[in-house]
Amino acid sequence: MMRPGAQQYVVARPLYSEESFAEEHEKVYRQRKSMLDHVKQYFTCDAKRAKNAALSLLPVIGWIRIYRIKEWLFSDIVSGVSTGLVAVLQGLAYCLLASLPPWYGLFSAFFPVVIYFFLGTSRHISVGPFPVLCLMIGSVVTRLVPDDGPAANITGFEGLTRDEQRVLVASSVTFLAGIMQLAMGVLQVGFVVMYLSDTLVSGFTTAAAVHILVSQLKFVLGLVVPGISGPLALIYTLEIIFNKITSSNVCDIVISLVIMVVVFIVKELNDRFKSKLPVPIPIEVIMTVIACGVSYAFDFRTRFGIDVVGHIPKGYEPPVAPNLQIFQETAVEAFPMAIVGFAVAFSVAKVYSVKHDYTIDGNQELIAFGVSNIFGASFKSFAASTALSRSAVQESTGGKTQVAGLLSAIMVMIVTLAIGFLLDPLPKSVLGAVVIVNLKGMLMQFREIPYLWKKDKPDCVVWFTTCTASILLGLDLGLAVGLGVELISVVLRAQFPRCSVLANIKGTEIYKDRKDYMDIYEPEGVKIFRIPSPIFFANIEFFRSKLVEAVGFNPLRVLRKRNKALRMIRKLLKKGDLQWTSKGFLNTSFQPIKELEDESNMEELDQPTDFKDLPVRIDWNGELPANIVVPRVDLHSLVLDFAAVSFLDISALKGLKMALRELIRVEVEVYIVACDRKYKSAVFKDTICSIT
Repeated sequence: MMRPGAQQYVVARPLYSEESFAEEHEKVYRQRKSMLDHVKQYFTCDAKRAKNAALSLLPVIGWIRIYRIKEWLFSDIVSGVSTGLVAVLQGLAYCLLASLPPWYGLFSAFFPVVIYFFLGTSRHISVGPFPVLCLMIGSVVTRLVPDDGPAANITGFEGLTRDEQRVLVASSVTFLAGIMQLAMGVLQVGFVVMYLSDTLVSGFTTAAAVHILVSQLKFVLGLVVPGISGPLALIYTLEIIFNKITSSNVCDIVISLVIMVVVFIVKELNDRFKSKLPVPIPIEVIMTVIACGVSYAFDFRTRFGIDVVGHIPKGYEPPVAPNLQIFQETAVEAFPMAIVGFAVAFSVAKVYSVKHDYTIDGNQELIAFGVSNIFGASFKSFAASTALSRSAVQESTGGKTQVAGLLSAIMVMIVTLAIGFLLDPLPKSVLGAVVIVNLKGMLMQFREIPYLWKKDKPDCVVWFTTCTASILLGLDLGLAVGLGVELISVVLRAQFPRCSVLANIKGTEIYKDRKDYMDIYEPEGVKIFRIPSPIFFANIEFFRSKLVEAVGFNPLRVLRKRNKALRMIRKLLKKGDLQWTSKGFLNTSFQPIKELEDESNMEELDQPTDFKDLPVRIDWNGELPANIVVPRVDLHSLVLDFAAVSFLDISALKGLKMALRELIRVEVEVYIVACDRKYKSAVFKDTICSIT
């Protein structure tokens, strides 16, 4: 039954083959550019191209010219102040994930933001520390500079404290990740992020949330737990925590529970009443200020022995050159950092660009983050991306452009230069509690498993494998395993597509998979076969086997049986045991005729049937003389639906030609619909079939 108000269309047109359509309708001739033409065009420069290049490399020029001061400036100021307060807190908190002194997180919330203001194409994301990247940096830092034991033998570590060594490692690996991002942007390979599906990213970030949760337990419980990196690091960390849990600091636990409960409740209220609130309540900032004041007033550090942020130096440190030996030690970890940082930021930027109707450029985003990380690493900041919660604050509080981001960086700068000392008594358990509460969104992704299993089992396998491998093996190896499983699933889907035989749905002119409907009609002697994927070297044999299964017989076997039958009929006619009469063949021998067992000249059996020296053409579906039995073929026409076949490679062309030739030799007419014309001559040369 049609939906109410739907219109019914009747379409009537002539039936065309490719040849008849080409005869009636002349095509437009298009001259194809050679590789040399593309190279010349790429290196050609004029005023218009120079202007476009400048606008592309400095997107700020494009949107600053249309900036509406009266309409946007106040919103950007409100958004910048709100985002800046959150950025200060998250910079301190996420720095703990990187196993660095907290104030270095303020550097990461400042330098990359300033560079992105000029080079970035998104107007709404908030650039700065991202917990997953911080955790990946932390694993590298603790591997080269462990909590217990000597640091790695690296030139340049001499005379440095443990914290200074860790800062050098973090800034060097960030510098290397920035170089990789910049190189990918210059080489226009931003498409690589497309290989990270939403399912893979979801499983990876969920595993990262588990790692982050476990890493913050030592601050929440007030325990001293050494940093561990490598496979099964999470298991070993949990083992140490459970062994030491009786030594937990009660004050830290109480502070953490109070912070988590209050922040969680208020954030839920923010979500529920966001349409009525002019700006979200900055509960993390409020609770941090309260905790800082209470800790200072009651001297928590001395009385209860809790660990606090401590002295925050004023100002910025001089730039430092990266360590080349650290480049060699961390190249394997730097690449996934570059990919993950860009992938997360680009996916968030896409959401806001669609919502606010403007375009973003993936390659320019790579350049922006690459330069941001290179510049930031020179001033001892670590890898930047975008935190989902911080970007949500910037957008939801009315931010219109990256002016809000620049103002948030100014807020961070004020804290760094002037009022950072007020955060000295802040308990680290407060920062840990804030980090854990903000993991809610990533941890809730576990709810996707039943949905994925119901809708797409291979995607569910990718999610589960990525998440499990990332939890057990570490984020870098887990990402590699997840990407491998994802690519294998894509290959398997293309290698084993769901081929189907189509049938007419009675009362309509629509053809669907005959297995999916009950009231169907299949024309006698006709099969319509559909393959929903490209045909290439890996699936051509699967295609041929499914085609044989669909038609119900093996054409090569039938052809050989028919040629053997012809060989027997000729021999019987020659011996006189078989004669042709007006009523048909007559068996003149009273001896039982045995089937020939001679298998010589097998090549002849694969040739087309030849009736030239016989008195009549054999009807293979009729009664054959001398009790000869040949498999019956009720099919006279086969329609191949190639609408979903986007390409065929050389192996597929050869295999398809062979399969069609076998069918035609057993007198089955083959019709191919919706086939790309460029494959016509290659596939159907020397075959007698039709293209429609």
